[in-house]
Amino acid sequence: MLVRVTPMVASKLVVTSKLVVPVGMLILMLILLAMPSGGVERVRVSGSTTVMPLAELCAEEFNFMCREYMVTVTAGGSGVGIIDAAEGRADIAMSSREIKPSERALYERPDRKFREILVGYDAIIIVVSPQIYSSGVSGLTSTEVKRIYAGEIRNWKSVGGPDKEIMVVGRKAGSGTRDTFNEIIMGSAAAETPGVSIEAMDSSEVKTAIVGSDRAIGYLGYSYVRAGGVVPIALDGVHPTMDNIRSGNYTLARKLYFYTFGEPTAGAKAFIDFVLGPEGRRIAEMNGFIPP
Repeated sequence: MLVRVTPMVASKLVVTSKLVVPVGMLILMLILLAMPSGGVERVRVSGSTTVMPLAELCAEEFNFMCREYMVTVTAGGSGVGIIDAAEGRADIAMSSREIKPSERALYERPDRKFREILVGYDAIIIVVSPQIYSSGVSGLTSTEVKRIYAGEIRNWKSVGGPDKEIMVVGRKAGSGTRDTFNEIIMGSAAAETPGVSIEAMDSSEVKTAIVGSDRAIGYLGYSYVRAGGVVPIALDGVHPTMDNIRSGNYTLARKLYFYTFGEPTAGAKAFIDFVLGPEGRRIAEMNGFIPP
């Protein structure tokens, strides 16, 4: 059979003596041939946007190395992940807080309970716009932060900054980061924060809002600060260093968790073991997370 191929088409096709095979199809065929005959079991991970970068990085390496399981990671907040795990939509929940008694009461039964796995340490970091930091606001007390989020302090000049109205960035309900911040700073996970100007879905949205303003304050996970672009400040005179977070000296230090509902599936256990093992610890340390 005569096959006429233009130079442009030739760059996209593999030509044999009998057929013309698109490169994309050839790659797919090779992947399918490499897969185990029984297929690949999917492991679904859902939840905290703070834990998500660690889970995604580990999943990428795990999926490359493992032929039996394929891990997929989706965000939505700690509460969403816990519900997804309990209702069978996820094999592993990512959470930046401990599971609530109300969540246990809603789903647990004598023969099936949530199982908690500590996967790392983190901290909620208070950050401000670079212009605010440069003006002299390099630290705040917990009381000052509380009063800002309560709407009692509305201008930066009240805390030694410029005469500018404070743009306060918070997190939407369902966020484990929000719950922990409210519990430690505001006094209750259910506390109101009437000073908040913008409610962000996740830490990346908080970061975008802070970078895009010259008068903002917000809070986000440690790994997002390590990536650069925002300026962390001291809280109660303590800087959010790795040592201060691990030791608990930093007020907003916290633990990061995986949860399974009942015994983990074989795939979930394999991924959890990977995250807690040498490769997972290496990935965590290289990307701003603090392994257990």
